[in-house]
Amino acid sequence: MGKKARKPTTALAEESVASDGVELPERWSVQRTTEVVLRLLRGEPLDAVSRDRQIPAHELEQWKRVFLDTGTRGLKTRAEPEERELTLARAKIGELMMRLELAEHLIEKRGLADEWKRSRR
Repeated sequence: MGKKARKPTTALAEESVASDGVELPERWSVQRTTEVVLRLLRGEPLDAVSRDRQIPAHELEQWKRVFLDTGTRGLKTRAEPEERELTLARAKIGELMMRLELAEHLIEKRGLADEWKRSRR
């Protein structure tokens, strides 16, 4: 009754054109699924996307729900305390290295490099 069947395709999941229209892959790549979900998030009507991509509306809703849940979880995830300490330590090391390089530059600029090197030994 005018319904277009989804048929499996090759690993490339390319869309092929049949006599009655576009045949869509049985399995959707992450990229294609994301593109469809983003269409919904941009405000396209669910029924229009469902008809265009020949995907049942309940499946589109599930993809959208999973997409949003996963994204929310990703935003809520905090770094482990050890990871945070390591990041702060690296920042402090970077700051100290910059200060050291600046101090060495000033010592050399004032002509005190030889004296400074002797005092470090």
